[in-house]
Amino acid sequence: MGPIWILIGITALAGIGGTGLGGAIACLFRKDSDKTVSLLLSFAAGVMTAVVCFDLLTEALNTEGKASNVWMVVCGVIAGFALIALLNAWIDKATNHEIAHIDENHPKTADSLKELTHADHLYEHMRGRQPRSGLFLAGLVMAAAIALHNVPEGMVIGSSFARTADKMLANRGGLTMAVVIGLHNIPEGMAVAVPLISGGMKKWRSVGVTALSGAPTVIGAVLGFLIGTIGPTALVISLSFASGAMLYVVFGELLPESILMWKSKLPAAVAILGILTGLIIIYL
Repeated sequence: MGPIWILIGITALAGIGGTGLGGAIACLFRKDSDKTVSLLLSFAAGVMTAVVCFDLLTEALNTEGKASNVWMVVCGVIAGFALIALLNAWIDKATNHEIAHIDENHPKTADSLKELTHADHLYEHMRGRQPRSGLFLAGLVMAAAIALHNVPEGMVIGSSFARTADKMLANRGGLTMAVVIGLHNIPEGMAVAVPLISGGMKKWRSVGVTALSGAPTVIGAVLGFLIGTIGPTALVISLSFASGAMLYVVFGELLPESILMWKSKLPAAVAILGILTGLIIIYL
């Protein structure tokens, strides 16, 4: 089996499998799951940080045993960070207004998992106080937005594997990044599936739509891999861009959401545990 097919298989598990699993969990949504997801996000954030700092950026700064242009790396990180930030700003603008708030006192920040996935609106819709079509439309918009968001995340996986095209399964950094992106996709899958289900779509179909929203991750992975294998300069740009994208995911999404879901010191401790786990995986 060629390296590109191995990459597609691994990325499909992370993208389609991660979001699909989130959709399946949404079918069995529990009100007390905030703390569990908070710790999951914190751990994933820690592992991502370790992979970016101790693997991707290290390789970008020293490609093929030669010191790279630091400013090229800096610009690549800024570009990756900015792109994901803009995509997330668009997602917020496209989805937040789709669901009317229950009353004027309803919080507008994602301060819990229920608010993040709009599951707190489900009871009101079931009582018929608001049209269910609003939630259904919001779910479709969220699915489209998440699909677009998953392309650069796939590029991260592809860039990670581009360094060892001949030894794909021996690339611990790439495999680790695929796993943590898969974990990151679970709450995203929940955010897509909950409004679809409460909007009237059958559970099995909503899980399928949610899983498909992770498919563009594969496209991004192939793109990142092909760019990274062009040459040393392209690899530096690809790794730097991937690092910036992941740094935004960590500090702009995972950690803020984790802390808002559970205002405790434990998520911080689990994030540190994630960093140490990533360090062990990379260097052991």
